[in-house]
Amino acid sequence: MKIISLARMKADQKGKITELAGGAELRSKLMNMGIYPGRSVTKIGHLALNGPITIRCGRSVIALGHGMANKIKVEIE
Repeated sequence: MKIISLARMKADQKGKITELAGGAELRSKLMNMGIYPGRSVTKIGHLALNGPITIRCGRSVIALGHGMANKIKVEIE
């Protein structure tokens, strides 16, 4: 098992969220979107350079900014 940021995951790679780094406001915002530790996520893709990252979390498809995705730590196999 390896822990990396969501931004570093490859397209179609699955993982489990282990940590939400950042301030209380960011954690609250992510949790309101259904992104919290213990939840499984699949990275759908990303745009070039530091563009938005698209993930599937449960039944939702969510686009996150690159900086926000860097603060989400994911455990992959």
